[in-house]
Amino acid sequence: MTISSGRERALRVAVVEDDARYRASLETLLGNADGFGLAASFGTPLGLLGEAEGAARSGAAPGWDLVVMDLQLPGMDGAEATRRLKRLHPAIPVVVLTVFEDPSTILDAICAGADGYLLKRTRAPEILEQLRSVARGGAPLTARVARTVLDLLRSETPEEGERAPIPALELTGRERDVLRCLVAGLSYKQVAADLAIGAETVRSHVKSVYRKLQVHNVAEAVSRAIRERLT
Repeated sequence: MTISSGRERALRVAVVEDDARYRASLETLLGNADGFGLAASFGTPLGLLGEAEGAARSGAAPGWDLVVMDLQLPGMDGAEATRRLKRLHPAIPVVVLTVFEDPSTILDAICAGADGYLLKRTRAPEILEQLRSVARGGAPLTARVARTVLDLLRSETPEEGERAPIPALELTGRERDVLRCLVAGLSYKQVAADLAIGAETVRSHVKSVYRKLQVHNVAEAVSRAIRERLT
């Protein structure tokens, strides 16, 4: 079901959530928050993918700028829905919002193309902040999720004698500071506060880090930082 929004210059968000009560709370949140507009709401991913496929056939983009996706859904799980949506419209960010925080589920969603992974226990203001972040090119992970990913990556890191030589990366001192904060699971806003710099400066440094490390999101940057001891 597509829902038109009267807000101008709002971030148009589509919600995929089978829990009717929680879906209604998200609809209320996104429909009333400054800078957001509820563009569509679905109880299963099939409706979302149907609209995405229709838009792709006509050479157009769907009527949403970002998708908030649950994982345990009827008909198709959220990771597979994310994978299919990304094949059709790779530029549309997908943020997972779920109760699941086990490592395999998190990594499955990230590998499927999720641009962020948030837990449903996250407070509404932080959800909005993280959605703004991903719309600006960020890849938010809640602190608990980030720690789970880091623990898993560390458990797979080779022993000291097995490490490949560290490449001569030309990261500046400030870029290493920003990367260190990302490894710690901080959001862009928290990085800015920790380093006493502006949020736009953080985003600029992150883009430079991504380019130099040849990665595309926070999970990839953190993985490389840990494996190659870049921080």
